Order: sequence, then C-alpha cells, then structure tokens
Amino acid sequence: MEPSEHEKEKIERLRRAMYSRSLSPKIHERERRVLGQEISSVEEDFAEPQGDDSGVIVAPRAIGFARAGLWWLLGGAIVFFICAVGFFSYYFLFGGGSFGASPSNISISISGPPQIEGGVPTELQLVVVNRNKVPLELADLVVSYPSGTRSPTDFATDLQSQRIPLGVIEAGGTRQGTVSAVFAGDEGDQANVKVELEYRIGGSSAIFVASSEYNVAFSSSPLSLVVSGNSETISGQPIELTVSVASNANAPVRDVLFEAEFPFGFKLESAATNESSANAKPQISQDSRSASWKLGDFSPGQNRVVTIRGLLTGEQGDARVFHFSAGSRTDATATSTAIETTLASNSFTVAISKAFLGLSVSVGGASGPNIVVSPGDNVSVAIDWQNNLPTAITDAVIVAKLSGFPIDGATVHTADGFYRSNDDVVIWDKTTSGGALATLAPGARGKVGFTFRMPQSDDLKNILNPRLSISINAAGKRTSESGVPQNLQATASQKISLASDLSLTAQGLYYSNPFGSVGPLPPKAGTETTYAIVFTVTNTTNKISDARVVAHMPPYVRWVGIYSPPSERVTFNQNDSTLTWDLGEIEPGVGLSGTPPRQAAIAIGFTPSTSQIGQEPQLLQGIKLIGIDTLKAEEQRKANPGAIIVPTELKTAKNVTTNILGDPGFSSANSTVIK
Repeated sequence: MEPSEHEKEKIERLRRAMYSRSLSPKIHERERRVLGQEISSVEEDFAEPQGDDSGVIVAPRAIGFARAGLWWLLGGAIVFFICAVGFFSYYFLFGGGSFGASPSNISISISGPPQIEGGVPTELQLVVVNRNKVPLELADLVVSYPSGTRSPTDFATDLQSQRIPLGVIEAGGTRQGTVSAVFAGDEGDQANVKVELEYRIGGSSAIFVASSEYNVAFSSSPLSLVVSGNSETISGQPIELTVSVASNANAPVRDVLFEAEFPFGFKLESAATNESSANAKPQISQDSRSASWKLGDFSPGQNRVVTIRGLLTGEQGDARVFHFSAGSRTDATATSTAIETTLASNSFTVAISKAFLGLSVSVGGASGPNIVVSPGDNVSVAIDWQNNLPTAITDAVIVAKLSGFPIDGATVHTADGFYRSNDDVVIWDKTTSGGALATLAPGARGKVGFTFRMPQSDDLKNILNPRLSISINAAGKRTSESGVPQNLQATASQKISLASDLSLTAQGLYYSNPFGSVGPLPPKAGTETTYAIVFTVTNTTNKISDARVVAHMPPYVRWVGIYSPPSERVTFNQNDSTLTWDLGEIEPGVGLSGTPPRQAAIAIGFTPSTSQIGQEPQLLQGIKLIGIDTLKAEEQRKANPGAIIVPTELKTAKNVTTNILGDPGFSSANSTVIK
C-alpha cells in the first residue's frame, strides 16, 4: 500500500533531522519494549492519536530569520516616517522651504487720479514689491482694462490688456513704471483696472499669480449730449427735437454711434443729421420705437446735430420721455449699430396740453426754456399754429410782443405780418397773411415769423442780466354746437437770455517774462528754457460765479511754483498735471470801459526732447474757463425749481506753444526746437 501524504511528510522530516548536525546528537535509540498483546481502544470518531512533538524541533531556521527581518523592517519604516515628518516640518518652518514665494508677500500698488476725463489719456503708476525670500522668475505684469478703453497712440485700437515682461524680481526687489490708456465712460461711471503679476519660482514649472485692482470715476465724458425742443406741446401737433452731440476729448473719438428711443404715442416723420453723408441716414427699428446713427469719428471739439421730427399724441397732462445715448463699439468694423460702451446719455420730457389753437415758438430753430443768444446775433423767430378744434376758427389774429430791453426797430423784418414800432409788437391777421388766417379749418396748421438783431455788448453794458421775452397771444372765433359765437384765446411765450460775452486768452512770454527767463531761445533739446504764461479774462453783461480756469501741462513741462499776483488763487496738481486758477466771481464789465481785466501769470520750465527737434511743442493745453452764468442759471431754476446748477465750460483758449507771437521782441524763427 502506498503511504499517505501525511506519512511521507513525517518520514521526510525525520530524514532531515537525522542528517542535521544540530539535531542528530539528540536522536538516540528508544528503549525496547516487551512484546505483548496491546489492546487499542477505538473511539467513535475514529480520531488518530497524535504523539507529543514538543521536544522535537522540525521548523527550518530560515523562517525565524525572515520573521525577525520583517520586525526590523517595520521598526525602521516607523523611524523613517518620524524623521521625515520632523525634517519637513523644520524645512518649511525654519529652513529653505520657508522661502517659498507667496502671493501675500507680493505688493502691487496702483496710483493715479481719483477722477479722470473720458477721452483724455490717463497715466497710472504701477509699483511691484517682492517681499518674499526667494526671487520671482519669468515675471510678467498683465494689465486688464475695462470695455471701451483705447490706446493713447492709436485711438482706433481697442485696448483690452497689456502684458509687460519684468524678468526676474530679486528677493526684496521693486519694479515700477507707468501705463497710459484712454478710458471711455459716461460722467459718474466707474472704471476698473485689474493688474496681475504672473511668475514662477526656482525648481517649479507652475505659474503663480498675484493681483490688485484700481477703480476710478469719470469726472466728464468724452462726448456730451444737449437736447433742445419745446418741453410742452399739444396732442397731435408736430414736434421737433434737436440733439447736439459734441466731443469734449482732446483727441479724436472713433466710431461714434447715436441712438434715440421714442416714447409711446410718438410717430416719427423724419430724422437726419447736419451731414449729407451716407452715415447721416438713420436705421429705424421695425416697431419705429428707436432709431440709430453711425456718426463716425469726432475730432476734438467737433459737433454734430441730429434733428428729429414727428407727431406726439396723448391725453392732456401726460408726459412723454425721450431717451438719447451716444457711445462706441468694441469692433469698429462690425455691422451692428448696438452701443457697447455708453459715453454720454440724456433724456428729454415733453408735456402734452390741449388748446383751441396750438402755438409753439422756436428761436433759431430751437425751442425750450433755455434759449441763449449772443450780443449782435441775428435772431429768427418762428410761430407754429394749429387748429385743435373739430370746428373751423374764423378771424384768427396772432400778436407777438417783445419786452425786456430795447430792440432796434429797423432790424425787425417780417414777410407775412406787420411790425408796430410804437409798442414793439408784430401782428398777423387775415389782411397781412393774404387771407390765410381768415378761416382755419379743423386740424389746419401754418407758420408765421419775423427776424431781428440783438444789440451789441457796448449797448448793453449798463443793463444787468439782460433778458428778452416774446409773448404770443392768439384770438379767434368759432360757432358753438348751440349756434352761439364764441371768442377764443390762446397764449404762448418764449424767453431769450443773452449770454455774457466772455473773453479768455493765454499768452506765452520769454522776453517780457515778469519772473525773468532762463535758458536758450530757440529752445534746445535737453536744456530747460523757462517761460511765463499770462491768462487774461474779460466779461460783459452777466455775473459769472464759481469761475475757474483749468489747463493741463504736458509731461515735458515743469511747474516752477511761482505765480503773480499773489492775491490770485493758483494751484497745481502734481498727480494729473492740472493747473487751476480759481477766479471765484467775475463781475459784469470786467475789462471794459477802462476797467482792468482779471489776469494771472505763472512760471513754467520746458525741457525739450530730441524727438521734438524741428517742432513747436505745446507748453499748455486744454485751456478752458468753467463757471456758471448767473442769468442762465436763474432761467434754469425757474424752469426746474429743483435743478442743481453746476459749473460748465463757458470759454476756451488756444493751446500755448513755443511759438509765442505777441511777446515783444519774439520772432517765429525762435519757436522750433533745435539740436
């Protein structure tokens, strides 16, 4: 019988023990037992009895060594882990690892004017400080600008972002510089500039980022919208609104779009600009509730006028609001006329009234409460009338009376009326109009008018705040439903304010410099030449309040810090290079009839660059007089009692260049920069 596997294993273990040097001495002959009958008990589970092997060593020695090695390996791993934790804790807290570049240890400072003028180049000062203990490698400064920002060197290019390489910024190092851009936005809007520093650290390919932001407010818009028209009309009567779009920027404003939104009840009849180009044609929406124009590029100071005509219907007492906006697109080549960046906006409210004979007055094609003309202007007055009744009006008479200050009767002319000089009235009736006013059919409309010339400033110098009123009275007859004749009356009025004739000049001086000039003339590149600039202001009829002269110095011109006379208040803002002469109030008649004008002189230093050789650089630019014409302000308060009157631009002066003609002894040959 073949032995079982268990028996084979026991035999093999015995054989190994017999030939083992360490176990063979322990093997000895067993004591012989006496042969006899042995009774073995067989249990019910047939279990095979096991012998006592406690004294026999049969496991190989290699197994013990393996177990001991595993224990040593486990212990070593635990010790290694503890050492690693301690090492890295020390490394990152106190050792070299504590020198990692953290964005919180990087300072990005952005400084610039708190308020900016839309459309005017603005400089921002950027300072980056690395407070980490390791250098920043491959550092790039990324400046992200708001929508509508343009490059100061190319106003046709939209400036979305700039990437400025800084290289390696050493530990504790500083980098600083300036960026310039032309921001666009409506007055009061906010602009956000985001600056990010992208960098790497030694031994790592990862890109880290530190960032900062800068917010500024727009003090003025590069564009302005002025809406004029009759603020009150009769339902169904033609209405005309004119919107003047003007550039306030010192550089061209590219790709200007204009949009008008009409109120409910308005039916557009015509709309056009004062240009005959293809861009002057509007694009009208399908529901005729809006129209848009591509006005193109605006040069500094350029003005375009949009005229909108239509019919406005509604109930008596209703008010209709027109909304106007101007702006630009990000992509000037796009076919869409949607404004993406609003540069100026305005609204105009028209009230609807009811009268038997609708009367509306326009002066020079404009209407509204704030009509302002200048001394000596030829003024044309048009009176539109319309029968609002369902019945005819007979024997209509229209009378216009001039009051306020004397008008030269010889300058009053009318083609279809009669001027009565003894009481300064113009009359239109059926005899002067060739029978046109004899019978006015229901819904009939027409126009009468006259012209006159405003007095010159010298004729008004003794009149304080001169104003002219035109009062219109209309009368007629109709037969009532009961057959009884009725007399009808209607009135309208228009006030004309006379703008004060201000004068602002700025003259550069070298030979007549009250502070004494230093430096070569003609100016030499790299060498400073000092000049004086004298401002002169005169005024005629109206008092000007909150007046100030504002100008800007180019970066190559230095504010010396002296001015004359000391009684005047002249300040200079180093942050935006703005010069301000605060005049306060300018009384009427200043500079006239022997009264001395208001004057102030400042000293500047001009250091030309080699890039300006052969040129006549500007010494002072953007010169304007800002203030409040008290007469115009009074008219505005009457029209709108809650209105807040703010100073506006009243006069501008030419930029002062190195060609200072008018300085005694100066020749234009000394105006250009030499090498």
